Amino acid sequence: MENIRSRLKFGNKGDDVKLRKRKSQLYSKERESALNDGGLRVRVVVFCLVFRLINCVLVQTSFVPDEYWQALEVSHRMVFEYQTWEWTEGIRGYSYPLFFAFIFKILHFLSYDSVFLLIWLPRIIQALLAAFADVKFFFLIRTLQSPDVANWTFFCHLCSWFSWYCCTRTLTNSLETTLTYLALCYFPLPGSKQHSSNKYLTLVALAVVCRPTALIVWFPLLMYHFCQEENKLRIITHNYLPIGVVAVVMSTLIDCIFYEKLTLVQLNFLKFNIFHGVADFYGSHPWHWYLTQGFPVIMSTHLPLFLHGCTLAFKKYKVLLAAVVWTIIVYSFLPHKEFRFIYPVLPFCMVFCGISLASLKEWRRAAAFVLLLSNLTAALYTGLVHQRGTLDVMSHIQTLCDTSSSSTPPDVLFLMPCHSTPFYSHVHCPMKMRFLECPPDLGEEAYVDEADSFYDDPLLWLRKSFPYKSSLPTHLVLFDVLETEISVFLKGNNFVRTAEIFHTHFPEGRVGGSSTSLSLSKTKKKTNNRKIITKYTAPCILLCREGTFVIYFI
Repeated sequence: MENIRSRLKFGNKGDDVKLRKRKSQLYSKERESALNDGGLRVRVVVFCLVFRLINCVLVQTSFVPDEYWQALEVSHRMVFEYQTWEWTEGIRGYSYPLFFAFIFKILHFLSYDSVFLLIWLPRIIQALLAAFADVKFFFLIRTLQSPDVANWTFFCHLCSWFSWYCCTRTLTNSLETTLTYLALCYFPLPGSKQHSSNKYLTLVALAVVCRPTALIVWFPLLMYHFCQEENKLRIITHNYLPIGVVAVVMSTLIDCIFYEKLTLVQLNFLKFNIFHGVADFYGSHPWHWYLTQGFPVIMSTHLPLFLHGCTLAFKKYKVLLAAVVWTIIVYSFLPHKEFRFIYPVLPFCMVFCGISLASLKEWRRAAAFVLLLSNLTAALYTGLVHQRGTLDVMSHIQTLCDTSSSSTPPDVLFLMPCHSTPFYSHVHCPMKMRFLECPPDLGEEAYVDEADSFYDDPLLWLRKSFPYKSSLPTHLVLFDVLETEISVFLKGNNFVRTAEIFHTHFPEGRVGGSSTSLSLSKTKKKTNNRKIITKYTAPCILLCREGTFVIYFI
């Protein structure tokens, strides 16, 4: 009896272990089989490529100046021979613009450097990188969760209006977020089967080189990985230090070459933005802005799902939630705040949103429909309508490049908040263009930048800047809110409107915005005994009135 009892006891224990083991192996094989499904992989890749290319084409508005002035404008100058104060003071790295400069150089060498390709090719490449990150993220979730949860997580990710709005733009934040998606695929998350310290750390290093603030987002995850490792000295000496040192040395070498002096961009970035508070010059917000506006806006209708998902998956993915909370807290301490600064936390948030949506069961289709409809509306409006005038006007200015039939070379002056529009990267010809400068106070007493000086008294500034008619620019670009204030100057110098270009329904401060449609004047007109045939052969003024850019003849 004792033998039988002992066998039964042993058998039960062994069966339990074997059963648990067998179930795990079977589940692992099914999951691995799904991941190795070539047909599924091809379908996901093709879908993501098509989706992001459509995304790219349907984003035709401007977001922030950095989209051009910290990328395409710098790249254009590197290849084709204006730079902003950040590049004079060495707080921006050349590594990111160098990527586009390389593309521009190839186009120039092949004589295909048209304005169309210079504008769209960088964005298409950004869209392809985003599509690659989409694919990797989908298969990452497939390793962490069931196919059902993975599908709904991917749905949440693709539905994000803010991702749609940002991911194909040439912003450092866009590349930083794309690299965050890719790095997350190799990070040692609970249940991950494709963990690789070297791969994820390399991608994090690239994100930090691209934008030093990426370290804020990744700090909690790096600490988590460090605490999880048994051999902590090894991970420091074999992973953290070598990859970090190589990244810093390579970026410093590139910056030294282009700045033509020893320049530590990461140190300068920290010095100017944190210790000198230069970023405050461009606006400040209350400490709670990210909690009350920033995070709710970029999450939109995903927010309830995120909060619900946090209650369901807190224990398993607490490191991702910690990264989100940490990032928002750190950025809340900085006076200057923008929506795009917390864009890189979206990958972490989507994990919780997918888990929440999959758990709703009978309600999830209704929730998915609301999610899709609300985000699609926001994505299409912000991508096709809101703030498009500052890009559309550059197409009209570009037509002035052909000066063969004009006796007066074009001379364009932008009387609007500095960096409101792109510059030579969207014109690609050496016509004379100038805008109101606005570098921050770097130590001068009673400092007032040119833009503020102009807006304090526009008429006085114009009279001082252009005392003689011969010194007048041939073209002006401004927002409608300024037109009435300087109407005396415009009439006195025979400026005539020729086109109106819509900009925004929500004018604010110095930026105007009305729904006036584009109207180009093509009629003959005599002024000062000079025959004006079209706007292309005569001096004119481009006026952005109420979000509408207007072209005037002299």
